[in-house]
Amino acid sequence: MIPHGVNLIATLAAALGLALAMGYLAHRLRLPPLVGYLAAGIVIGPATPGFVADGELARQLAEIGVMLLMFGVGLHFSLEDLLAVRRIALPGAVVQMTVATALGAAAARSWGWTLAASGVFGLALSVASTVVLLRALESRAMLEAVNGRIAVGWLVVEDLATVLALVLLPALSPGAVSSSPARHGLPVTLLVSLGRVGIFVALMWIVGRRLFPKMLWGIARTGSRELFILGVIAVAIGIAYGSAELFGVSFALGAFFSGMVMRESPLVHRAAEESLPLRDAFSVLFFVSVGMLFEPRVLAQQPLRVLAVLAIIVVGKSLAAFFLVLLFRYPLNTALTVSAGLAQIGEFSFILAGLGVALGIMPAMGQSLILAGAMISMALNPLVFRAIEPAQNWIRARSRLAQALERPDDPLAALPTTVDLDRLTGQVVLVGYGRVGRRIGEALTVQGIPFVVAEEDREIVEGLRARDIPAVCGDASDPAVLIQAHIHRARLLVIAAPDALQVRRMIETARTVNPRIGIIARTHSEEEADLLEKENIGKVFFGERELARSMIQHVLERYGVGSQHRS
Repeated sequence: MIPHGVNLIATLAAALGLALAMGYLAHRLRLPPLVGYLAAGIVIGPATPGFVADGELARQLAEIGVMLLMFGVGLHFSLEDLLAVRRIALPGAVVQMTVATALGAAAARSWGWTLAASGVFGLALSVASTVVLLRALESRAMLEAVNGRIAVGWLVVEDLATVLALVLLPALSPGAVSSSPARHGLPVTLLVSLGRVGIFVALMWIVGRRLFPKMLWGIARTGSRELFILGVIAVAIGIAYGSAELFGVSFALGAFFSGMVMRESPLVHRAAEESLPLRDAFSVLFFVSVGMLFEPRVLAQQPLRVLAVLAIIVVGKSLAAFFLVLLFRYPLNTALTVSAGLAQIGEFSFILAGLGVALGIMPAMGQSLILAGAMISMALNPLVFRAIEPAQNWIRARSRLAQALERPDDPLAALPTTVDLDRLTGQVVLVGYGRVGRRIGEALTVQGIPFVVAEEDREIVEGLRARDIPAVCGDASDPAVLIQAHIHRARLLVIAAPDALQVRRMIETARTVNPRIGIIARTHSEEEADLLEKENIGKVFFGERELARSMIQHVLERYGVGSQHRS
């Protein structure tokens, strides 16, 4: 029998220890560790035999986890990154969320739920996990690629929409509506809630973004790492708690804005790095506490509902995103990457579901269905990502509709006829115009060397053409894109895009069409770089290795060491 005074210690020990074991097991099975954390919560929850952790303590620890999780989201929120892909991410995310919410709400209504409960349920199914997506993209070296930027921008819009929902949900609760004047009801409740949030946001934007970065800088000057970490965490939790007490704003929203005001500080990267271990630890506790609320019996008692939820997450909203991306004239690879990234739900869905149940809007059954869908969809997500390349090959070979949506009658998919043929003979075909490709292009322009850009980001292609730089929009792994870039007349192919998965296909196309072409490629994998160099495809650059060589060269030059000593 555990003494009452050590319930907190017992809960922490059981939650963290079991989360470690289950997370490690999930990793060994090539599943996201979040699946293991949720499973750990189920094991120590009341629905399974054996040790049962203190539910109330777990919920309070989970609240801290939500605060620090949302604080991290605010720290990493970049308006510039969102604006860079706004033309597709903003309308795409809004339409996709609308479709997914409608599907989820329709399913819930067929089960006899109220309109408000159905809406919350559908909204929870429409929001993908940013944590799962980022880890999936990082493991595939796709985070910096245009596909990764679009997928992340898409989820940023979803996160912002969810933040707005967290503001409005309390106003929709039965207690809030019934306590407002009878003749006004819901409109007054919504206006009061939005007014409080508006005051809070204005105060944070006017005062907080000036005060807290200065305070953080003052703490950093002490040189104490402990005080710096304490300052970051105190601001995150303090603002979250104060916003809830003074303005009636949720902990999650308060923590999100505390991260946003911290982003104004030049020390934001250090703040993110130093607070990461504590944020990760409490985020684990959040997922464990969510798992404790899961009723495993729902899998046996309501299998059809679980399958319906899974179909909406993995099939419904993914297909909606897939066709939306194609309608925006982005390549098939981009459509498949974005749809694969959205084929799961996670932390924001749990926050929405938990708040909906706590406010009496949604039944507890909805939370269990959402959790079941989350666990299964996260477990399936690595398989969905692995299916991108086979699906791309299959669709391109068999689907005329996808081909028609991807390229036809698209003025950006082919070079303008006004481009002088002299600029398309002996030119460089530059694949990718991100941070690396842009520098290469600028150097070629200075030297007067003609080049053609192949880029998946339509906005970049439009900008290049406005500057009279020949550019083609599309996935360069598609032979049609390189052919449009006149690869058969080119002298050199430079692959500056950071998506190493498609390098081989680009090289095969280039060598087939133009056997004498020179090739320079960039990859994120040292093993891939060594393998490509052994196959004598040309010069291959691997980021860390080439950066190290450049730094060594600079250091040796400063000490007057000749080129014969450079490596």
